[in-house]
This record gives sequence, structure tokens and C-alpha cells, in this order.
Amino acid sequence: MNRTHNMIDYEKTYQEFKLQVPEYFNFAGDVIDKWAQDTDKLAMLWIDDNGNQVQKTFAEISDSSRKLANVLTAQGVKQGDVVLVILPRNIEWWEILTACIRMGAVISPGTTQLTAKDIKFRADKADAACIITNNDIAAKFDEIADECPGIKTKIVITEPRDEWLFYTQELENASGRFETAKTKSSDSCIVYFTSGTTGYPKMAVHTHTSYPIGHITTGKFWLDLQSDDLHWNISDTGWAKAAWSSYFGTWNCGAALFIHHSDKFDPVKILEILSKYPITTLCAAPTIYRILILQDISKYKFPSIRHCVAAGEPLNPEIIEEWKKATGCTIYDGYGQTETVLLCGSFPCIETRFGSMGRPAPGIELHVIDGDGNILPSNTEGDIAVRVKPNRPAGLFKEYWKEPDRTASVYHGNWYLTGDRAYVDEDGYFWFVGRSDDVILTSGYRIGPFEVESALIEHPAVAESAVVSSPDKTRGQVVKAFIVLAPGFTASDQLVKELQNHVKKVTAPYKYPRKIEFADALPKTISGKIRRIELRNSEWGK
Repeated sequence: MNRTHNMIDYEKTYQEFKLQVPEYFNFAGDVIDKWAQDTDKLAMLWIDDNGNQVQKTFAEISDSSRKLANVLTAQGVKQGDVVLVILPRNIEWWEILTACIRMGAVISPGTTQLTAKDIKFRADKADAACIITNNDIAAKFDEIADECPGIKTKIVITEPRDEWLFYTQELENASGRFETAKTKSSDSCIVYFTSGTTGYPKMAVHTHTSYPIGHITTGKFWLDLQSDDLHWNISDTGWAKAAWSSYFGTWNCGAALFIHHSDKFDPVKILEILSKYPITTLCAAPTIYRILILQDISKYKFPSIRHCVAAGEPLNPEIIEEWKKATGCTIYDGYGQTETVLLCGSFPCIETRFGSMGRPAPGIELHVIDGDGNILPSNTEGDIAVRVKPNRPAGLFKEYWKEPDRTASVYHGNWYLTGDRAYVDEDGYFWFVGRSDDVILTSGYRIGPFEVESALIEHPAVAESAVVSSPDKTRGQVVKAFIVLAPGFTASDQLVKELQNHVKKVTAPYKYPRKIEFADALPKTISGKIRRIELRNSEWGK
């Protein structure tokens, strides 16, 4: 598909682009219903592993959401109440989000990997009034239901369950007339439990106005979507990437979503889908691209795909090169957080610098600052920060709910601190160094784990790597790498030496891992990010 990208001149767009956040805005009423005026307009093409295929129009999503809003209202769920939504990629997930937004309820999405204990923690901490899930999760919830007296309404999808309302039956009996709530700029819309590097998850709250409107930038400039696109985001519904790329970002642009509902990750199936369906744009974590290029990718043709992006963790240059060889598409990196929309990215109209995070997103004043809040000169490492005064940008979260001290801790003067470290080159490109608490200090050097991980991943034996500090009598601490081997490779002392020499060649010799440990798997957060904190704590005996 040859056509003009949404951003043609980065400098001009960055200077001129402004998002207006009105006092009142409702994504269901102002966006979904707008696209639904064309009753044939496709919102979603959904498939599963059993050969089922369903198409949903915006009009159908709009209609189902009104019915569900009536069901929830009849059950006593009110504007401002929290609804736990724990589902895989069922069509109902999109109907539920739209219904909650329409009535002004607060959505709290969760992944299906949550345990009964996790669900109880969330229900308690968020004062949830309602849970909507499937039978598997409902069984987990029933174990702890007595300990969650706040949850008055329980709805299950797919098949009926004792003492639960059955979604399909309730919608069949509900009216399709519902007056969309007047949601204002201070009203909470969505609350994410976000796992930090330490402690229990915190609740990051976004509002009805700033967050959906902030994702105009995500969809228009980074995903490069137009209203005739079919966009596939390979992401769990339980974390913020789904809001970015499977809901607000895509539907702001009127593009249709491609959804593959599956309970397993199968790289061959992903490649088959990309070659069979008219998917034009793709979003996936770097780990997914990494696994895809390990397959026999030359067997496949990708006739429709025109634009690919990655987010969730830093992107390694060699993945971009291999993917481009196979598909003809550059992968454009994007950077942001659960607490934000897109902050920084590679865009089609700027030179791609492999390994860089790209440049600040339009509407975001992003800098690297020192501990006193001063903007640092180029090529000087510091904290990645968003300017929030005098003008707060669209898309930034409202607060860590019920934790004012924690909220205050991420602000410094005129800045919101992301907790990540980077440097900016002479041309304004950002280069990721690592989490503020992941930087390794050894023999007077500061080493960002990402650089070492990037070097390791270029070696054919390495499928995944995580790099942390490890105690050392002489140097205080040294670099240690945990490595998951690619298929066909076996751990050995010889391989350790080979990998160490490889890192010395690819990056500065002082950065090589003096210790290497082979592992079957690496600890990850629910959203798929490697939990270096666990590995680091085990090294330091914490």
C-alpha cells in the first residue's frame, strides 16, 4: 500500500501540533459513536484458533456497549465505580471498555495470569464494585469472593455459571437506549496496576479526557493509522499497551483492529496470519520480533503489511535489520509508560537511527535532565523527564491513586520523571541507558544493562538476556548476564568465553559480562518486561 504518511515534516509538526483537551469528553460518545454513523464501518476483524471469524462494526460495538451500560446500571454500578475486567482477547473486552467509558465507570483491566490472591489485592485496593471475566477466572474469584464484600456484581462471559450473571443473556434482555455520561477532565476513566521494580503494584489513574485525546498522537503519528487500515497489536489485554494500540490509538483514527484470540504464543501461526490476512500495520514487543526472525521467515510473503512498530522494552538494532530483510518494513521504536501516552518514537519521516528511541512525540516536551532539574547538554546521561509546567501535556496520568507521597515522588520542579535514564545526541535523538536503579557501577564506570543485552542478543546463541550488577571483591560490582539460549545451542565454558569476547568486540571492552549464567527462562512482569530486580536481588542476597 503506497500512500503518504501522516507526518511528513517532523520539525514543522512538532512545532505546530497542539492537542486541545476540553472540560468534557467521552470516548464512547465522541469517537465510537462518530464512526458508528457509517453503519457498515468495520471496527474489528476477530479470529480464534478454531477457525471462527467475526467482523464487528463500530455501530455494533456502540449498540452492545449501550446495552451493557444499562445492565450495569440496573445492577447498581454507578459513575465512578471501579469495574475489574479480566479477560483474554474476547470481543466482549472491547464492548465492556466502551460500556464503562459510556457510563463513566472506571475500568481496571487485568491479565488472565492473575492469581486469586492478585485479584483480591486489586479488588480491595481499588474498592471495586463489579468484576467481569470468564469461567476460568470466575473460579479463582469464587475462592476469595467472601473476602471481597465490595464486589456486588459478577458477570461471566461465554457460558453460564452459578451465582454469576451471564453476559449474553443479560445483553439480550437489555435496552439499546442509553444516555452517554457527561465525563469531565477530572473524572477517572481507567486505572492500571503497574508493576514497578520494587514493592506491590501501584494504581496509575487516567482521566476521560486527557488519556484518550493524548493517544491521538500514538495512533496518528507513531502507528501511522488512517481510517482504512487494519491494525494488529500482539498484546495482552491486561496492560496499558492494549489501551495504546488496541483501543484508543487505533479507534481515534477510525482504523479497524485485527484480533487473534489464542491462549498460546505460536510464532509460526503469527507469520501465517500476517501472510494470509490484509493486515497493514503491526505492533509487537521486541521479544516477539526477536522470536519471529528465528523462524524460517523466508518461506512467507507479507503482501499487505506496510508499517511496523515496537514498544515495551528497548529495541535492538539487529532485530530491525533482520525484520526489514524479511518484510521490507522498518520497525519504528516507541517509548512511553503505563503513566503516559507516546513520549518518544521513531517516525517514518525522520532518519531511523538503529538502537535509538527516536525523537520526542508531538505535544510532548521531553528532555534529559540532571538532579537539579537542569536540561543536560548532548551526549550527557541523565533522567528522562517530561515538562509539566506551565503546560501539562495531554496523556499524562492523573495520580497514583490513594498514594499522594508516591505521586509527589515522580515530580521534580517543572518535570515529571519517568524513572529511566538516557542521553540525547546532537540531532535530538534519545538513546536509552536503563532504569534509574539498573545502572551498574564497576571500576569507576557506569554501565547501562541495555547496551550489554543488545550486544549479547546479536550473537546467534542468545535468545534472551538480562544484565545486572553482581558483587565483586575487587571491583565492588561487576556485570553479570543471565542468558536463555536459542534452540540448538548448549551451555559450556567455551560458549561463555565466546560470548564474552563477542561483547568486547561489539561494545566497549569494559562492558563485557565477567559472569554469565545460563537460565531456562527469565523472570518477567505480567506485561512481559524482564524483572532485573529479582535477578539483582538474588545476586546481592536480598
